[in-house]
Amino acid sequence: MDTLMKGADVAAAMKEGLIKETEDLKEKGIHPCLGIVRVGERPDDMAYERGARKRMESIGIRCEVTELPEDITQEAFEEAFRGVNDDPRIHGILLFRPLPPHLDEEPVRAMIHPLKDADCMSPVNIAKVFSGDESGYAPCTPEAVMEMLDHYKISLKGKRVTVIGRSMVVGKPLSMLLLKRHATVTVCHTRTVELSKTCRDAQILVAAAGKARMVTGDMVGDGAVVVDVGINVDEEGNLCGDVDFDSVQEKASHISPVPRGVGSVTSSVLAKHVIKGARCLNEGC
Repeated sequence: MDTLMKGADVAAAMKEGLIKETEDLKEKGIHPCLGIVRVGERPDDMAYERGARKRMESIGIRCEVTELPEDITQEAFEEAFRGVNDDPRIHGILLFRPLPPHLDEEPVRAMIHPLKDADCMSPVNIAKVFSGDESGYAPCTPEAVMEMLDHYKISLKGKRVTVIGRSMVVGKPLSMLLLKRHATVTVCHTRTVELSKTCRDAQILVAAAGKARMVTGDMVGDGAVVVDVGINVDEEGNLCGDVDFDSVQEKASHISPVPRGVGSVTSSVLAKHVIKGARCLNEGC
C-alpha cells in the first residue's frame, strides 16, 4: 500500500473554504441552518447526529433537531416534517433513514423543497444527478467519494471503475457522478457472475454492498485504488467496512479505511449542501 486515504485529511482541506462561505453569508445577514429530523433513537442515528452537529458547529452552521417518537403516526410525521420544510430559517434538511416500518417516506420525498434537500431525497434532485445537472444535490456519501478521489488526485478520465452496490443511496448515483467525469463504469452486486474477476480488472474499486469484508485480497488487482464505503459491525462488535483491509492493503496503491474514511467526509459534504441551500434560497442560484 502506498497511500492511506484518510477522511479527516479531506474534511480538513474542505473546512477552510466552507468557513469562508459561511462567514460571507453571515455578513449579509444569512445564517445557514441544518434541520435534522430523527424518528426514535437508533444508536447509529444518534452517533451520526453527534458527528454532524459537531462538524456543522465547527464551520459555523446552526443545527436544529426535530426528535419524533418511534411510534408516531404517519399523519403526525408528515405534519412535523412539513413544519421543518416550511421553516424559512432552515436551509437544509437531513432525515434519518430508514424510518420505522409503519412509516411511508414517499410523501415527504415528494414534499421536501429541492433546495433544502441536503441528502438527495427529492425526485427532482435524483433526476438531476442522473441527467448530469449539477444545479441540484447528489447524495452526501457518493459526493464524499468524489471529494476523496479529487483530494488524492486520482484521475478518473478513461479509467476502469467497478462499483459494488446498486442502491439509490450510493451505487447508482455514484456511477452517474463517475460517468460524468469520463470514467468507464461497471456496476456489480452480490449476484454478479464472476464478481472477483470483474473486480480484479478494475483500476478503481468502490465497495458499497453492505456486506462485511466481502472484498478480499484476491479480488483486487495490483496497484488498484480501493474506496470502502461500507459500514458494518463484525462478530466481535467492531466497526468494519466491505473490504478486508488487511488482505487488500498490500495490493492497493490507495485505500480508504473504515472507520475514519469516506464516512468522515460525508458531514462536510452535508455542510457544503446546507451552505448552497442558504445562498440559493436567499440570493438565487
